[in-house]
Amino acid sequence: MTRHPIDIVPAVLSPALRGWAGLTAAVALGSLLLQYALLLRTPGLGAAEATLRYLGYFTILSNIGVATVCLALACGRRTGLAGPVARAAVALFIGITGLIYVTLLAPLWDPQGAQWWADTGLHYAVPVMYLVGWLAGPHGGLHRRGLLAALAFPTVYLGWALLVGRLSGQYPYPFLDLKALGTALVLRNVLGVAVVFVVGGALLWWLDSALAARRRRR
Repeated sequence: MTRHPIDIVPAVLSPALRGWAGLTAAVALGSLLLQYALLLRTPGLGAAEATLRYLGYFTILSNIGVATVCLALACGRRTGLAGPVARAAVALFIGITGLIYVTLLAPLWDPQGAQWWADTGLHYAVPVMYLVGWLAGPHGGLHRRGLLAALAFPTVYLGWALLVGRLSGQYPYPFLDLKALGTALVLRNVLGVAVVFVVGGALLWWLDSALAARRRRR
């Protein structure tokens, strides 16, 4: 996990990398806008409550992260939002978004029509596109402090999700529903997801270091 200057980000981003970033950002933004429009059309749901619920989903926040990082890359930025830690953190967030959706949430409903398109974009297309691009992109420059910072975000999100559930009366995810499950079961679910984040983050940080080392040997 040590820094190696030549592996952090190339001096000039390749056209392929910038093209991938632009396309991924476009898919993420299109899916985000479609999902928001669908929520606004929900009968009996005002704009304020729809916005609150919208921003309560980790899926939405992780896709916003993808769009932000990819727009920075598409514009040719190499640091900050386009730097190694930001790119890896978003890879962790969007990867777990897809994993939890496929394993826990997808069996619970069957979206149709426009909702199917939004669902497919947010939970399948964007995670796959971003992770493939991240794997093929530059590596190195990560450090343990960056991993701790990345893991802080889902911790903050937990508090936000519980607040959204209390204010709106609908928790973003069924495994966080305090009213239906009770504190003990929600706590167990939270600990399970926390393990996934920690293990996933450690593996992703290790993979970044391994890919950087492999490319240095070429």
